[in-house]
Amino acid sequence: MRLLLINGPNLNLLGKREPDLYGSSSLEAIEDSLQLKAKEIDVEIDCFQSNFEGALVDRIHQAVDKVDGILINAGALTHTSIAIRDALLAVNIPYVELHLSNPYSRESFRQKSFIADRALGVVSGFGMMSYQLAMDGLLSYLREATK
Repeated sequence: MRLLLINGPNLNLLGKREPDLYGSSSLEAIEDSLQLKAKEIDVEIDCFQSNFEGALVDRIHQAVDKVDGILINAGALTHTSIAIRDALLAVNIPYVELHLSNPYSRESFRQKSFIADRALGVVSGFGMMSYQLAMDGLLSYLREATK
């Protein structure tokens, strides 16, 4: 089984950027933790981060026939990007939206997601654990779908 983890704008600053909101773990630490857990269960994860919307769209397109599922924390682009939504729908790969913080406990503009309605699920508000919970949910879905 192979997954793609996509992280959007400003997530490269995790651990430094508003640690009271996003935690003190770096993106590298989050990815390493996920990679370690995935290896234990014979799953491959490709990790990608960009601050550029077009690069995220390109990486989603490149996933066709290469991954079984996508984990995506699109950051602020969650609330603004029709292009990312269209890319996810175009490739027709199951995906889970995830966030470190709970968007519904924050500013009203963060409470609208352009990708949530077509996601298998949304995991938010659990900090670093959101990534693990999202991966567990996606893998459970994929394993059930291949029975």
